[in-house]
Amino acid sequence: MGYLIKGEWHEGWYDTSKTAGEFIRADSQFRDSVTANGASGYPAEAGRYHLYVSLACPWAHRTLIFRKLKKLEDVISVSVVDPVITEGGWAFRDGFTDTVNGFAFLREVYTRANPDYSGRVTVPVLWDMRTQRIVNNESAEIIRMLNSEFNTFTPVKTDFYPAALRREIDAVNAFVYERINNGVYKAGFAGSQRVYESAVTRLFAALDEIETRLGKSRYLAGDTLTEADWRLFPTLIRFDAVYVAHFKCNLKRIEDYPNLSNYLRDLYQVPGIAETVNFDHVKRHYFMSHRHLNPSGLVPKGPILDFSTAHDRDRLARPAMRKTP
Repeated sequence: MGYLIKGEWHEGWYDTSKTAGEFIRADSQFRDSVTANGASGYPAEAGRYHLYVSLACPWAHRTLIFRKLKKLEDVISVSVVDPVITEGGWAFRDGFTDTVNGFAFLREVYTRANPDYSGRVTVPVLWDMRTQRIVNNESAEIIRMLNSEFNTFTPVKTDFYPAALRREIDAVNAFVYERINNGVYKAGFAGSQRVYESAVTRLFAALDEIETRLGKSRYLAGDTLTEADWRLFPTLIRFDAVYVAHFKCNLKRIEDYPNLSNYLRDLYQVPGIAETVNFDHVKRHYFMSHRHLNPSGLVPKGPILDFSTAHDRDRLARPAMRKTP
């Protein structure tokens, strides 16, 4: 995995020796917004915007979930990169194509938008086909746009960031991002035993807190399914398949948590969500791309996972929400 310096490609991993063994994630640099009224300079329009994603990446997964939930498949198009990162970074090869620009590498999207770009080349990317610019490459902001700014083009009016719950959602998001979403990476990419043990301890303490929270409410913000749940879901769905072994996050599995495991199945069974999950891409990406963690590149056959089995989350619904027998 490499990076760009003033538009020139360089191979290289995160140098944790400069950060006392700690993995530090860089902030996303493209932070413009699509708005329904066009005040941002990027008006919401059907057929104008394109998502570059990896089916393996949990951050990109968020955007695919919201595109599915809001039924925006015919409004915003998608190109999927090859799940395995080799020299050159994220690439379009072996049947994976850039259907908009015809590029061979995702880095070309970045240099088309900014020839002097310096930084990592990451997914997701929200691309404006009209101006040939990257609107945004921060998943947390892209899902907000998909949630609210394209409502003219979708029959789905569900708001996953309702005003009445925003303070609670923001607090949960901050906790989940730092301790769980990014927490698995802090453990997996740690550069020393001390840093790893600290990171994995914080990660599982956070999972314990969420397990307790989910013993009292069906979702993270009470009875309402919100953005907070869909930001946690991509990490949970990858946990037992990848993070337990590959990132050494092995104090417990998600399946060992009664509330978290049932909650995960509950979310997976929301119509359309299973279609956004691709374990072949997930496992090949992690086990074949991170050769410093898995030099052989061998991809494990297991574990066998089935998220379609019954869950018990209806027990926490309010009476009016319970399913009729």
